[in-house]
Amino acid sequence: MKKGQIIEGTIERVDFPSRGIISADGHEVTVRNSVPGQRVRCFLLKKRKKFEGRVIEILEKAPNEIDSPCPHFGECGGCIYQNLSYEDQLLLKEDQIKRLLCDHIPNFSEVYEGIIKSPLPEGYRNKMEYTFGDMEKGGKLTLGMHKRGSFYDIVPVPDCRIADPDFGKIISFAQDFFMESGIPFYHRMRHEGYLRHLLVRKGKNTKEILADIVMAPGYKDEAPLLREFNEGLMGLDLDGEIKGILHTKNASLADAVTDQGTEVLYGRDHIFDKVLGLTFRIGPFSFFQTNTPGAEKLYSKVREYADTRITLSGKKPVIFDLYCGTGTISQILSPYASKVYGIEIVEEAVLSAKENASVNGITNCEFICGDVTDVLDEVEHTPDFIVLDPPRAGIHPKALKKVILYGAANIIYVSCNPITFKRDLAEFTEGGYKVKKMALVDMFPATGNVESCVLLERVSNRNAY
Repeated sequence: MKKGQIIEGTIERVDFPSRGIISADGHEVTVRNSVPGQRVRCFLLKKRKKFEGRVIEILEKAPNEIDSPCPHFGECGGCIYQNLSYEDQLLLKEDQIKRLLCDHIPNFSEVYEGIIKSPLPEGYRNKMEYTFGDMEKGGKLTLGMHKRGSFYDIVPVPDCRIADPDFGKIISFAQDFFMESGIPFYHRMRHEGYLRHLLVRKGKNTKEILADIVMAPGYKDEAPLLREFNEGLMGLDLDGEIKGILHTKNASLADAVTDQGTEVLYGRDHIFDKVLGLTFRIGPFSFFQTNTPGAEKLYSKVREYADTRITLSGKKPVIFDLYCGTGTISQILSPYASKVYGIEIVEEAVLSAKENASVNGITNCEFICGDVTDVLDEVEHTPDFIVLDPPRAGIHPKALKKVILYGAANIIYVSCNPITFKRDLAEFTEGGYKVKKMALVDMFPATGNVESCVLLERVSNRNAY
């Protein structure tokens, strides 16, 4: 086989993350955005360790494939499993994780507790970042998501099935408003134009809404334009209530929302939401789980694992909550602890965590801003119990060594990326830990992502360092 060849085959399985596998001429070909059982025709792109193919045509649907309920599916790059029932999505994700981890976790079938459904399979996302652009070169202004497989083309998604329904009304208004205004979108190749992103957040339990229009600086009629935009947003008939409208300046060359100065056009610069009875302040750039009901399932599992181990120890431990974000887990576990130290590198998140703890009347949580790798050298206390909720890249190797050297009796690892968790697990195993319990939580229906919640127990004093 060679690059540029056209082949046909059946998707035999899907490996995490969302990589369909075809066997052809003694080789495995990786095909993205596919489901097991589909027969496809694809174009071979390149060869590294494996061939990669791009689907040209689906010749036969999978036996369990359904018609997608989303009108944007296949064109928008946001979802990949809208063509499977929710039950089949869960089975597919479980299969991927089992094949990835079962050989690396002794007695996997005994420690694995199953996958927990999202209470909301649709309309669950409480945050979306939409991009201004066009559907094709030189086309009319569009506000939406990147087209599948494209860095430039933007697809309007007013009827997105995974976003909160209010978001569709907001982006439809924004697209029409700015199209009529004539203001150009920011062209990231030419570095011209102004409109970049629209960020929208909503408290699923409070129904508070925050909208942030992100623009490149320099538009001469910016002030009257934003006043009119503000008035139009406030006039929308929404299920929720707009509590804040913001304007963020972003002159960065990167195609990402970068805060280079944010002003409040209306209301306040944050919203509040509730999780497991606690109140949390959420700013435009705060880390907060995008599926609030799903987060309650995940954090309940964290609390269950912690409760079981802490009760057995017979004392209230010192807990380290590393990569703590806005301090959600720290505060949920605070009743079980003598002291909780939350460490997070994003300053805004740390400020929110401190305010959240004050609002909730929690006095035994201390939040520290800084990189986990560096801050662990500065904290004088030794943890009895550690919670890790790292970003997709996993734990920095230096930080991981320091965590293992503490020798805590138990560690809870919350992972949004089982591939980096598998890598980190090998280090924990060398350091004398084993998996005691593990559950999956489907925080992201219709996508290829899934959260893992793992309880690690120290079973030996062996230390690789």
